[in-house]
Parts: sequence; C-alpha cells; structure tokens
Amino acid sequence: MLLWPAATLAQAPAPNAAGPPPAATQPAPRVTRPATAVTPVKDRVLVIGALAKRTGETRSYTLKPGQYVDFAGIRITARTCETTPPWERPKLSGAFLQVDERLSGQVRRVFSGWLYAESPSLNVMQHPRYDVWLKSCTMRFPEGPSPRPAAPSTAKKSPEPETAAPSSPR
Repeated sequence: MLLWPAATLAQAPAPNAAGPPPAATQPAPRVTRPATAVTPVKDRVLVIGALAKRTGETRSYTLKPGQYVDFAGIRITARTCETTPPWERPKLSGAFLQVDERLSGQVRRVFSGWLYAESPSLNVMQHPRYDVWLKSCTMRFPEGPSPRPAAPSTAKKSPEPETAAPSSPR
C-alpha cells in the first residue's frame, strides 16, 4: 500500500522540464525496503515463566510458535508472539499461549489467550495450581519510518564529509 503512492509520484511529470525535480521532492528511501523484513511467525522466539504453586518449582522456557513444553502436569503450547516496533511507544510484548492440564488420564484446556509481558495482570491465567507468564518476545523489524524529505538547509550539509576527508587536496 505504501508503494502505490510512491510509484505515482515517480510517474508524475517533473515540474521543471529542464531537468529532474530537486532532491527534496524524491520519494523516501523506505520505498526500496522489502515488505517482508518483519520476522516471520515461525522464527519468533518467546520466553515464558512457569510456576507450580504446590511445589514452588519455577522454570523458564524458550519456545518458538508451534512448540510446546510439559511442566508439572501441564502442557504449554506457544502459538505466536508480537512485539511493538522499537519506534512505537509504549513498548508491549504479547504471546498467544494454550495451556492444557492432564488429570486422571484426561486432558482439559485451562487457558487459551494472550499474555502480556509488561502488564501481566491484563490477561492472566487463573489456575489454583499453576501460573504461566510471558517474559519476552523477540522479533525483528524494518528500520522504521523514514524521516520526511530533507529541507533545503539539510541539503547544504551534504558536502561536509567531502571537505573533512583527509585525502582531498587543498
């Protein structure tokens, strides 16, 4: 969707027939970034904590979506995780988990939903014997929004690196 307006700008006739438009009116460089730079779901990594309240046993597990771990009578299955991009505030990390309990040979789903690292009380797994929480979700993002086209005053600063180079004779 972002590429369409940029393509339209590139096809528009130049305002000055004598040459190309000034550098300040060129499309932002983000147009050339691949749209697939965000981590695919299968490659994301989440870290969860688990507590068996009866024994006091606590463990941390590192999982990818689709993986599961058995812990003290429950199976914790990671489905996906999301993190806000670094340029957005507030920073939030969430994971969709499913927790199944095994009692007397029967399996019963005791939790299916999102858990949030920064706000554990927002959506909690309420169980008398177990506690599960999200510690982190790791994924990569593209570089982020590009700054708006440079003003003419910043275009004057581009020669500075050339004059600062030690190899240029004076």
